[in-house]
Amino acid sequence: MARPPALNFDINFVVVSDTMLRRAIQKWHEKLYSERHLSPYTLVAYVHDLNAFLCFISLHQGDKPRLKDLADLKSGDFRAWLAYRTRKGMARSSTARAVSVVRGFFRFLDHEGLAHNVSISSVISPKKFYSTPKALAVSEMKDLLERAGEPIMSKSPKWVYIRDVAVFSLLYGGGLRISEALNLNFNEFPLVPSPSGNNIIIKGKGDKQRLVPILPAVINAITDYIESCPYKLSEKGPLFIGVRGGRLNARVLQYRLQALRGYLGLPKEVTPHSLRHSFATHLLGAGGDLRTIQELLGHASLSSTQLYTDVDTERLMDVYGQAHPRASIKKA
Repeated sequence: MARPPALNFDINFVVVSDTMLRRAIQKWHEKLYSERHLSPYTLVAYVHDLNAFLCFISLHQGDKPRLKDLADLKSGDFRAWLAYRTRKGMARSSTARAVSVVRGFFRFLDHEGLAHNVSISSVISPKKFYSTPKALAVSEMKDLLERAGEPIMSKSPKWVYIRDVAVFSLLYGGGLRISEALNLNFNEFPLVPSPSGNNIIIKGKGDKQRLVPILPAVINAITDYIESCPYKLSEKGPLFIGVRGGRLNARVLQYRLQALRGYLGLPKEVTPHSLRHSFATHLLGAGGDLRTIQELLGHASLSSTQLYTDVDTERLMDVYGQAHPRASIKKA
């Protein structure tokens, strides 16, 4: 497996000058990439959390942290860090993730024989308040997909709006995460609807694979996008591209959905992930089997071989076709 890009310590870890600590961080970063298969977005978040912790330690102790200093940190130092985050108004969910990252880093140091800290085990992660992601009503979802194809306070080329409809249709019609959709390559997507149903294999979190049925309406939307796109899509290149021809960035779709929210009067909590949640909510509300929905979302631990031995594809397509609101939508 390819190595992750080398960390730029002058940017990512400005307070770290100790050579041994730099080497430890670089090795930790490579291990996260090669063994845990974290996405680039998650890796960036982990680096940010560890850097924020080390910046606090630098301020707290009045000097740049060294590797041996981390082994000497006491429970009071960790409590001071948590109190600092509370004073700064950090969300509990954000602090819980930061605690997990820091614990993992110290666990790595201990496992590699680089440093051992007895106090890290006493750090208690704050309890997270879980909120249900916002799901759109079926009528709201229909309006969003229709309006996404219209120029709203933007001078982008027409093909861009057609592309946005295709992406949003895939998120809602297939229950994909935004990263999963944008990581698709052109040769991975079926462009000809099959009477027996089309499927794609999605690589989700932790490199786990799942089988996702693709509705004709989604294939039609993506075909419209491909036909309108001014760029020639290469077989192994990205399926969804930006205006400059590179792989489409998730931030572009977030801005687009933000504009649509205001235009349609939707809550600010509506994000690209809400389309995935709407997919699950609408299937469940229409009588979809919970276990099937878990499989479609990729919440079940299914390996690539189990996709073909454990999952009854015909049953998946049957439940999916009966329950999903867009299953009956045909291209005019």
